[in-house]
Amino acid sequence: MGLQLDEIRTLMQDLEKSSLREFSLQSEDFSLHLSKNEMTQPVVTTPAQPEMATQASTSDKKTAEGTADMGADNTVLVEAPLVGTVYLKPKPDAAPFKEVGDHVQVGEQVAIIEAMKLMTPVKSEVTGVIKEILVEEEDVVDYGHALFRVQPDA
Repeated sequence: MGLQLDEIRTLMQDLEKSSLREFSLQSEDFSLHLSKNEMTQPVVTTPAQPEMATQASTSDKKTAEGTADMGADNTVLVEAPLVGTVYLKPKPDAAPFKEVGDHVQVGEQVAIIEAMKLMTPVKSEVTGVIKEILVEEEDVVDYGHALFRVQPDA
């Protein structure tokens, strides 16, 4: 099902103007939960609020959600599925999900993006080795912003 960024923004604006406190939408491969309620804990089971992580440069390559962009050096970019703050660790005192040189599997969580107190896991779409981390802890990213560069397994 999936929604485009402008559709999600419209839903957020409509919720803000309405008397509703929460809105949820769910399908087989997509879940969205918007809330105006103050919460002391995140909605999903993966807690966030990490501190600092690996430094890296940014990339301007963007693709549609759910697709992998093959770079000139045959690497694949893992990109942000939504606008928000990126966290590279599950907790402030925990080790990062992945570091440069680590192996990653398809569907393995590599980061978290927080938007409106909703924590969304970022999962790899390719099996391979992390070659570069393109964001820093708590960077604000746009939809499609490159987060990791992965060298696919042969």
